[in-house]
Amino acid sequence: MASLFPKPRKKLVFLASGRGSNLEAVLQAVQKGRIRGIPELLITDNPEASAIGVGSKYGVPSKILNFSSYAQKEKYHSDLLEILEAQSPDLIVTCGYMRILKKDVIRSFPNRIINIHPSLLPAFPGLNAQKQAFEYGVKISGCTAHFIDEGVDSGPVILQGTVKIDPEMTERELTLAILKEEHKILPLAVKLFCENRLSIKNRKVSIL
Repeated sequence: MASLFPKPRKKLVFLASGRGSNLEAVLQAVQKGRIRGIPELLITDNPEASAIGVGSKYGVPSKILNFSSYAQKEKYHSDLLEILEAQSPDLIVTCGYMRILKKDVIRSFPNRIINIHPSLLPAFPGLNAQKQAFEYGVKISGCTAHFIDEGVDSGPVILQGTVKIDPEMTERELTLAILKEEHKILPLAVKLFCENRLSIKNRKVSIL
């Protein structure tokens, strides 16, 4: 029996810098009713990001903060925080956002920022994670949906997806295989958050 008092939908804000494939994966899930969220805004640091077109396709407005146009980079981060505070989102989703969030942002939205990273954290944090895994020669790689904390790719893990690395697999093929898993676990992590099903204790995330 459906509840007479359904839980309100969560307000979502997205940060992206590139093509926006993970953004689209989440927005598709919202559109299909799998995620109880309201996509309110996309913020990008790149005026040429394909993610802008993805957002427009799903009716999500974009705010462009062109990082390269800021002579004082701290001003970029303060402007970003000002916009986020004005939006007052329940959840911020970073999907291919290529900037490290400053402590002021993270402290303003504790355990309310979810990121997708293309490795099985804590292995291979930072940039070019797929390349790192490929060159290291690991047999299994994958991706991680996690809450952002003040470290680099060090926040509590929500979900992970695995990819077996075949001997004949190229780095490009590995990257695409990991991306396919990203498109599965990021929407699921957002769904669980919007349903209030994520609990954090001693940095370990439980699914309720």
